[in-house]
Amino acid sequence: MTPGPDLSFLAHEVEDVAISTTTSTLPTKSVKLSTIAHSAGTLVLDASSITTDFDALRFEAAAFEQLRIDNVNIDGNANTNSDTGPKSSPSVTSDESQKQLSTWLISSPYNTPNHYLDLTTLSLPSLVFAKALTALKPVRPDYATASYTSALNFPTILSLVRGFAADEGYTWKEVSFYVVVFRSKLKESSDGDWLYRLDFESHGEACERGGLLKYWFGKVDGERKNLATCFWHSREHARLGGLGPWHKKARAAGRELYDYINFSTHRFTILDGAVDFRFEDWE
Repeated sequence: MTPGPDLSFLAHEVEDVAISTTTSTLPTKSVKLSTIAHSAGTLVLDASSITTDFDALRFEAAAFEQLRIDNVNIDGNANTNSDTGPKSSPSVTSDESQKQLSTWLISSPYNTPNHYLDLTTLSLPSLVFAKALTALKPVRPDYATASYTSALNFPTILSLVRGFAADEGYTWKEVSFYVVVFRSKLKESSDGDWLYRLDFESHGEACERGGLLKYWFGKVDGERKNLATCFWHSREHARLGGLGPWHKKARAAGRELYDYINFSTHRFTILDGAVDFRFEDWE
């Protein structure tokens, strides 16, 4: 998965393109996550009720609408008397009862079948964090070049982690996640169709392997620079998620598509009580 230009207009075309049956298959080995019961807190609406618009999913956190939250807006302003953060409502209205519920979460700008996160496969901390990450979005226009921790709305994410943990009756204990950050500059001559296909198919591979909690990427700026990032349950999930044939094709195409693409790996640690986080290089 690599960040690219604004390719939302190509999204509908991928659905009509079948992958060749001669393409090598994904590795059969997988990492087993802790199996949990369905969330006792937040209800997840079926992805079909959420927009497929790229800009809405990237910059307005539209996937957050899958989580029916009371007393909180997307900017993290909660109407609550508790200091644990916003909570979801356990009740279902008559209108909502008619909507289809799901355990598949939109975890990227791709609101498309085979690109969702299966919530039933996650440990409780990863489940809570993945739900909170549906609200991820940039908070400054220069996010492509700004420092990572100032580019995205992490205070909002922490507030939601506290609320969702409380919904589950879970006292948040310090836990770390594996994060990959991509910084890139696109070539002027890049083939946008091919770039989109590589990213789309690579993301589908990663979702199939499991453990990818969130994939986010922005638009290129005036200098064709961009930011993308992945949040993984573990480093091993990230390793296995990148072993598929489309990831291999994406790596091979890097020089023809980008002036440069740099990636770095990090440990994202949410501290006890989800009151703060620590972001550091993975060593």
